[in-house]
Amino acid sequence: MATINQAAPETFAEVAEILAGASAEQRTVRIRGAGTKSGWGRPTGAASIELGTGALNEILEHNAGDHTAVLEAGVPLAEAQRLFAQAGQRVALDPPLGPGNAATIGGIMATADSGPLRHRFGAPRDLVLGVTVALSDGAIATSGSKVIKNVAGYDLAKLFAGAYGTLGVILSVSLRLHPLPEAGTTALGATSDPDALAAAAVALARAPLEFEALDVAWHRGRGGLLARCAGPEHARRGRRAAKLLHELGLTDVDITEDDEMLWERQRAGQRSRDGVVVRIAHAPSALADVVRAADAAQATLVGRAALGTSFVEMAADDVVEMRTAVAPAITVVLDAPAALRARADPWASPEAPALELMRSIKRRFDPTGTCNPGLFVGGI
Repeated sequence: MATINQAAPETFAEVAEILAGASAEQRTVRIRGAGTKSGWGRPTGAASIELGTGALNEILEHNAGDHTAVLEAGVPLAEAQRLFAQAGQRVALDPPLGPGNAATIGGIMATADSGPLRHRFGAPRDLVLGVTVALSDGAIATSGSKVIKNVAGYDLAKLFAGAYGTLGVILSVSLRLHPLPEAGTTALGATSDPDALAAAAVALARAPLEFEALDVAWHRGRGGLLARCAGPEHARRGRRAAKLLHELGLTDVDITEDDEMLWERQRAGQRSRDGVVVRIAHAPSALADVVRAADAAQATLVGRAALGTSFVEMAADDVVEMRTAVAPAITVVLDAPAALRARADPWASPEAPALELMRSIKRRFDPTGTCNPGLFVGGI
């Protein structure tokens, strides 16, 4: 068995040197952050080098007046949030952070992971102002800026967000920050009717209540809608949301400011320790159909009600049937046993033109196939 070399570079130059050497010697590199999502993507053979970003763990800048920050890739998001909170700020990202809240900003960026705050603030790619990356030829490239108004240049951040490290190594990111709300209110209501749930989600999404998060949950025949208001007049807006839920026919309508556990359960539903989680990207109007498919599989669903993103936890044997039931929605298997990922491609197959475009980008940035080969869509 070939020996896997462990690399823990402490500088950007060391990362670039490792990649250039591996590329010249036709060796492959597996890029790793905290490992909280190490099972995602297609199963691949062992790489020659495992490059960990954990030593790139400095918060390089926090410009509180500009609401921006620059973080090295190995900085745990939880650690950065604690620092920003001292200035009444935050990165508006709240994905599950894994054991010990270890997930790093680089790993979150590379996998485009997000949580309930995506409803209002968008995905990681929407919060990144600039990025510095190392490419397989040893080049270090930077695009974007540290200021919000910058729009010039080749947007590497958009390309690297969600590319699973197949284009190169993210070294640092420049992020937009938002004010940290002092308090919030969550309105919630329940129903056993998928159509009523979907109709309520559409109605609340259109309501002028500026929700911070609007989520759906479903488990074995019953579900609910959760709408969180934060910031000025959050209590008043929460009461209006609860009234609307009641008018829409949902039951057990309630309002709470002690809502952290509610949202922690929503984030936890995006992961599974022993089962399978499939992320489904569907039209918001198809929510009722996705809920019914989850119900048929006796699965648990959480998701972004207005965005058409659902996470369904199910048994491994139900994945193929679920994909068929929700077609043409796009499905990606996230958490799953290695045996399932070996026999069922985690990625939905894109149309041929889209796949060829992705392959051409891979060839442009990593022509030697050094970085995380085979992990991404279509074996990229």
